[in-house]
Amino acid sequence: QVQLVESGGGLVQAGGSLRLSCAASGRTFSGYVMGWFRQAPGQEREFVAAIRWSSARTYSADSVKGRFTISRDNAKTTVYLQMNSLNPEDTALYYCAAQRGGSSYNTPGGYDYWGQGTQVTVSS
Repeated sequence: QVQLVESGGGLVQAGGSLRLSCAASGRTFSGYVMGWFRQAPGQEREFVAAIRWSSARTYSADSVKGRFTISRDNAKTTVYLQMNSLNPEDTALYYCAAQRGGSSYNTPGGYDYWGQGTQVTVSS
């Protein structure tokens, strides 16, 4: 059974940084894409960043390019999202997700497994 457990969320002031972690277990993830999504109250879940497990190729939404970096640690089977220069518009519940193949890396519906989410709140 695949499990994704997020951690690292919290309250931070505008301009600050946070690093989210997603501990993945239950299978090997070569051939998978791991993604981060976020959802603010009343809004749809939106793509933030993704990484192909085997090649470590990354993808990012335009809204976070230059500020957020996704990475993975093979030995720990953990995916990270380093978030810098945070602003109040980044406030949301952040989810980790896993997709076999990865043809739809920026679409929530393309993912097979989801974590429970970790809250990020950025104060102005």
